[in-house]
This record gives sequence, structure tokens and C-alpha cells, in this order.
Amino acid sequence: MRRAVFPGSFDPITLGHVDIIERALPLFDEIILAIGVNSDKKYMFSLEERLRFLNETFKDEPKVKVDTYKGLTVDFCKRAEAKFILRGLRNTIDFEFERTIGQTNLKMADIETIFLISSSGKGHLSSTVVRDIKKNGGDISFLVPKAVVSKA
Repeated sequence: MRRAVFPGSFDPITLGHVDIIERALPLFDEIILAIGVNSDKKYMFSLEERLRFLNETFKDEPKVKVDTYKGLTVDFCKRAEAKFILRGLRNTIDFEFERTIGQTNLKMADIETIFLISSSGKGHLSSTVVRDIKKNGGDISFLVPKAVVSKA
């Protein structure tokens, strides 16, 4: 089985994440959306809310599973028997950062990282931007799936 892990905080999931996941579906038998839990990080949305956002957004897609983990992503991949990590790239800054992590993961655990470039018109989407707009009372409905809009 070709299984990939798409790790992230998903605080919240954006339409950019959805774009990458939907475009990766033909490449894998299963994609696990893995919410990394970091007790030192401050989140806008609770873990339960983020799980709900992901499950609701992909409720009709049997190839997408949702899980959480603590620790190293490669350790989670080993437990999940996933040979691939899926990552989206919006720009060259993302590429440089993700390349370093991908090379390290390959050395550490022989797990390949598959990069998909954002679709045209999606490169500006980021959870950080969404959180900033929301904190300041702006409309985020054009940036996130309906599951997030209904909560926000």
C-alpha cells in the first residue's frame, strides 16, 4: 500500500492544504492527515476543533484518514507504515525549509518526501494569514473550507 503522511498543525486547514491533498489522492492509496501536537505552541483552534475541521472536510473521501501525534514525524510514519511524507510548496522559502527537513527525514528513516507545488492562485494561502485576518475580524471564508467557516 502506498501510504503518505501529510503532517501539520492545520491551525486551521486552508484551501491551500485542500488543494495539495486533493491533487495527491491519485498518487497514494491512503493519505493520513497528521496533526502534530506541540504543548509549547499556542493554537487558535483546539485540537478537537482541528480534528473536526479535517474530518468534516474529507468526510466523503475514504482514502483520507486523520490522526494526531507527538514527537518526530518520521517516528509517526514508521508506526503508521507510511513510506512517504507529503508537503506543499508555495514559494522558494518553503522549498528551502522543506528540502532540509526532507533530506534529514530520508537520512534518519529512509522516508521520502513528496513535494507538490501550490496550484495557481493558491500560493498566498497560509494558516498564519488566516489566523491574522480572523483575529482582526476579517472574512476568512475565501481561504478555508466550509467546516472552518462554520466555526469561525
